[in-house]
Amino acid sequence: MSKKALERQLEPVEAKAVANRLRISPRKLNLVAGLIRGMDVSRALTQLEFSSKRIAGEVKKALQSAIANAENNHNLNVDSLYVKEAYVGKNLVMKRMHTRGRGRSARILKPFANLTLIVRERGEEPAKEAKQPEKKTEKKAAAKKPAKAKKESK
Repeated sequence: MSKKALERQLEPVEAKAVANRLRISPRKLNLVAGLIRGMDVSRALTQLEFSSKRIAGEVKKALQSAIANAENNHNLNVDSLYVKEAYVGKNLVMKRMHTRGRGRSARILKPFANLTLIVRERGEEPAKEAKQPEKKTEKKAAAKKPAKAKKESK
């Protein structure tokens, strides 16, 4: 499969921004991405503005890009946007050498990461998700009734 086939299609109420080759390890970047997952964009921008992490500025730029894409390319209302997905992936790793004592050397790994942000406009949630839990509760209630009747007859 091609790379484009693996990417999921965006819905009409979503916009996306990708930041490639951020000079930080994916594990550290995921901490910052986790801060803004599910937040309204205005709150997320404030959170990133006052974050003490070095990479927060780059994440803020990517979020502002996603907001601009939503407004200009998809005609979405900026006030009703929230961060639906924020996920991190690996990129290249620079390998460097550090000289050590007695003529030896040690390897230094300098990793890079990718960040993908998807913002979505708040609105009516799909009805499919709301109906599924109701069916489960109906089944549980139906299963409990015969069990009670058996206990009463004993």
